Amino acid sequence: MTDCFFITGTDTGVGKSVICVLLMQFLYAKGKHPFYLKPFQTGCLSPCDSESDAGFVYEHVPALRGKHPGNSTVYCFKNPKAPYFAARNEVKRCDLDIVLKTIDQKRCSHTHVIIEGAGGLLVPITEKILLVDLIKMTNSKSILVARTGLGTINHTLLSLEAMTTRGIKAKTVVLVEIGTPPASQELIRE
Repeated sequence: MTDCFFITGTDTGVGKSVICVLLMQFLYAKGKHPFYLKPFQTGCLSPCDSESDAGFVYEHVPALRGKHPGNSTVYCFKNPKAPYFAARNEVKRCDLDIVLKTIDQKRCSHTHVIIEGAGGLLVPITEKILLVDLIKMTNSKSILVARTGLGTINHTLLSLEAMTTRGIKAKTVVLVEIGTPPASQELIRE
């Protein structure tokens, strides 16, 4: 069965897209045929937008350059909000059946499916379904991404607890340094 990795984060802007790029590059270098999927993209006009995570991944993965990032996005909403609220602002809704069907189709035609979440684990996708629920529904191996700096321990442990409560075990936790750390290196090393 195709390996499916769900890249999730403690919150928005922690580096999920960077981890997706690195994982895709690694898999292509190993001769694999992975597929990148961003089911819910918010905060941009289209998957080709400069603010699009799919656009970022396609720009930085050589095997994807020149291909259309819209192929990797199921829903794209203008407002930078949780998918449920961004969809509601556009008088739309996110249909999980479409997302799950897309994931199943990609599993049949690729060696790996790399799914990038939107925001953190408890972000609402629908009125009753959170992003963490989608991880469970897809039976994916989850990778939790957190930023370095003050507050990381708390955010990371809360995220791991939310996953564990739902029977999801993180495959690994990746810390990404985004810009200058907000705390001194001495404090981070402690």
